[in-house]
Amino acid sequence: MSEPLRPVMEAQPASDAPTVERRAISRRGFVIASVCIGAAALFGGFALFRSRGTRARDGAAVFATTLPDLDGKETALSQWRGKILLVNFWATWCAPCREEMPHFVAVQSRDAGKGVQFVGIAVDQADKVREFVKEIKLNYPVLIGGLGAIELSKALGNELSALPFTIVLDRSGNVVHTQLGQLKARELDTLLESLQA
Repeated sequence: MSEPLRPVMEAQPASDAPTVERRAISRRGFVIASVCIGAAALFGGFALFRSRGTRARDGAAVFATTLPDLDGKETALSQWRGKILLVNFWATWCAPCREEMPHFVAVQSRDAGKGVQFVGIAVDQADKVREFVKEIKLNYPVLIGGLGAIELSKALGNELSALPFTIVLDRSGNVVHTQLGQLKARELDTLLESLQA
């Protein structure tokens, strides 16, 4: 008769047990710390990456950009010069991007007559973007930047190459705000009120 199966991990000798336990605790502590740091970045830390101060920067790089729209037509961002322009880098697979966009749709409807213009730059494939645009009834232009859009966003201040990333230009074409992470509704409304005054 064969010997009964034993557990793969047998009891450690008493002298080794504290060492193994300490290693397990250290690993758990490292994982917990990593999760906390990640959560802080996701849920609050992005405030650290908003543009600082009131000094505006020239938005020439934005207006020099031309990208295809959903129909493949090359579209120049320079056509929106003179408006309060919000350029939002996003992707269909980005949950925070999807969460902030319904408010962008509402603000575009509400403030279009006041010269506010949103433009989305999708870091994504055109077919996925088309489907999502229909799903949420997006009411502002979306351009397809693909992975190259990340490089553009880096040139505009997205040091972490993360999404969503939004850049706001005033009517004079100056960059007055950049935001890595979700642009919350109240903050967006306050920002737009100050630019429309």
